[in-house]
Amino acid sequence: MSGPIQIQPDETFILNIGPQHPATHGVLRIKMEMDGEYIVKAETVLGYIHRMHELMGENRTYPQVLPNLSRLDYLGAMGYTHCHVLAIERAAGIEVPERAEYIRVITVELNRIASHLFWFGAFVMDLGGFTPLMYALQDREHILDALEGITGSRLTYCYHVFGGVSNDIDDDFIKATKAIIPMMRKSLKKYKALVTGNIIFRKRLEGIGPISAEMCRKYGATGAVARGSGIDFDVRKNEPYSVYSEFDFDVPVYHECDSLARYMVRMDEMEQSLRIIEQGLDKLPDGPVMPAKKPKLIKPPVGDYYQAVETARGSFGIRLVSDGTKNAYRFKLRSPTYSNMCLFDEACEGMLLMDALAMLGSLDLVIPEIDR
Repeated sequence: MSGPIQIQPDETFILNIGPQHPATHGVLRIKMEMDGEYIVKAETVLGYIHRMHELMGENRTYPQVLPNLSRLDYLGAMGYTHCHVLAIERAAGIEVPERAEYIRVITVELNRIASHLFWFGAFVMDLGGFTPLMYALQDREHILDALEGITGSRLTYCYHVFGGVSNDIDDDFIKATKAIIPMMRKSLKKYKALVTGNIIFRKRLEGIGPISAEMCRKYGATGAVARGSGIDFDVRKNEPYSVYSEFDFDVPVYHECDSLARYMVRMDEMEQSLRIIEQGLDKLPDGPVMPAKKPKLIKPPVGDYYQAVETARGSFGIRLVSDGTKNAYRFKLRSPTYSNMCLFDEACEGMLLMDALAMLGSLDLVIPEIDR
């Protein structure tokens, strides 16, 4: 329920949600002024786990900073390291073998599905359903097993390196990934029957947390938040990078602007990621995964560079200002989650508390990516 409400100033009270509270996604504090169960005003408070990644990007060499990127969004880490290596490669003029780019796309899309699965399970649990989380984590384990085989990690990765990937994929990875595709398609049908079609679930989300396209543009919202509000924008399509232009896939867009629309975008995106992975395996070229020549010491020419990618949470960008040394002069990270979260304060005014928490879950916030 939303809209203006009539209140008396002396009848309101302050409710703190977080920074350590099961209703918040990460170490986030939301200071709410309440009139009964209706929200009069909300203020999101950040900075509880700020780790100064941007400053570290300026006082460390480029290779030393590489592991930091996967610590921003620990659920969709591949996309963030992909953006970093693309930015440095563009600035330093490093050529990347085609096989390496295909492997990057395959691993990024696997990681995107794993991220959406975790969000799906946690989101339904926010609304009172526990069983889907177990199913989602079970499916996610298969993806993590496959990625662990080639990267050595299950959560944060440093697999994408300047010039390519740290090591080639093997037959075990290809076999495991090919098995994941039909498994996930079967699971998506199960999720549709178990959750998406559940009338209780739909009543908790339909018409709840409306976010207009104008509000998305006002705050710079991207990803599923914007596409659930009718904005057809995906960096992979609108500003193609890597080898995404060689893949056939659709960008799910819904115009209902509510929490259910944002849910549907992410569920449909998993199928599109499966399409990309399937095509990537079929068209995977032979060849090396690292260039024959790569500078031993990376010193991009003096200049101002920017690279954006489509992560599981939206458009993530890196602005790199180089002064020609082995460290960046300025290392600025454009956080999609920060923009998506900033609209919450305005969007939740007049809503019931329980509806606002459902809307909060539909934004898919990862706070370490904000407190960077």
